[in-house]
Amino acid sequence: MYKCIEKTKFKILINKQMNLDKSNWTKNEIDILKNINSPYKIQQFLDETEYNSSHETRSPKFVLNNKRAHCMEGAMFAAFCLELQGFPPTILDMLAFNDDDHVIAIFKHKGFWGAIAKSNFTTLRFREPVYKSLRELTMSYFDFYLNTIGDKSLRAYSLPYNLNKQNKLNWRTTEKDLEEIGNNLNNVKHFPIINQEQINNLEVAGDYLLESSMFGANIAGLYVPDKQLSKPI
Repeated sequence: MYKCIEKTKFKILINKQMNLDKSNWTKNEIDILKNINSPYKIQQFLDETEYNSSHETRSPKFVLNNKRAHCMEGAMFAAFCLELQGFPPTILDMLAFNDDDHVIAIFKHKGFWGAIAKSNFTTLRFREPVYKSLRELTMSYFDFYLNTIGDKSLRAYSLPYNLNKQNKLNWRTTEKDLEEIGNNLNNVKHFPIINQEQINNLEVAGDYLLESSMFGANIAGLYVPDKQLSKPI
């Protein structure tokens, strides 16, 4: 278990962000954020939110108040909360084939990487900070990164992306759509994790894994894969 951030330090950090965004956080919002004071508590908050099946991309402030998020919104929310705990607000993109891409918030604890994420799949969420590299962290998702017909679909991961690059958008609190951040993330350098020969030899996941991964999923938010692109059994 990670030590929760001290209240005094949290107050300094959240006041810094309030000044940066030139916005007003309500007392109720601040009280909620004060209780989301460790990486796993961020994950617990996201696990309790509804999965957003729309194509909008809303700010952490919106997610906090509406308790609704998809993976991009969840990653930005987690990055913001991590920032309040002293971590840089950093996200990482994962590219998939015949499936949705995935975005996670990443943090480094004592030299090891961990992650927080919102996903329609139960297996693509929190990762303990035990991974030596970002590739190693990404590969922890590989066998569980499935489309709805059981294909293992993860293909690449990006360089870390610090959301401070997007401060001009007031990404923490704006009421505007933040699609631009996703577009910028697509342009970040990505690294393949698997070659074509390996792809050709991938097995289809068993029903037990697929069913457990999709437990509680918002059906409206699931990617519909092209079965013609699936490898024949």
